[in-house]
Amino acid sequence: MKKKEEYAIILDFLPYGYPLEGRGNMMPLAQAIGEENLTLLQLIPRKGMSLQINEKVYIGEGKRDKIYYILGRLPAEKLTENAKAQLEEFIKEIVNQKESQFVEFFNNSTAINTRVHQLELLPGYGKKHMQEIIKVREEKKFESFEDLKKRIPNLPDPKNAIQKRIFQELIGTERHRLFVDI
Repeated sequence: MKKKEEYAIILDFLPYGYPLEGRGNMMPLAQAIGEENLTLLQLIPRKGMSLQINEKVYIGEGKRDKIYYILGRLPAEKLTENAKAQLEEFIKEIVNQKESQFVEFFNNSTAINTRVHQLELLPGYGKKHMQEIIKVREEKKFESFEDLKKRIPNLPDPKNAIQKRIFQELIGTERHRLFVDI
């Protein structure tokens, strides 16, 4: 079972709620992403509370100082342009911080079915890249993104491919999820 989110990072703060949802709903709202599971969330701040973009807020079971309650998951189509830009920055940071975890993906990824391999789901990666990665990792596991790039010529940047894939999984309707557990 996956852990519940304890903290979220504010992607955008809408002090008057969603602009296109009429005058009846002027409730302040924050668009955020959970730190642990990368869950997109809508948060309602406590009365009079103003939240900053990139601010880390507690949303766990205990007493929350800034967040009144979690409204629920944030549908991708409701993400503001500002939140999307912040989301891309957040993903870059996460991929940098957890590089070893993502390198492990390259070391341990497997076939999804007889026709598709997990590696092929990365943007810019096809059958040839997948076969080359598998062949090279059998000799010796990869240690970093740099190691990957050094040992496999003409490989699209692994860091960028992972960032794009995470963004697609959060925003799009990807059938297979490699990094985002929804």
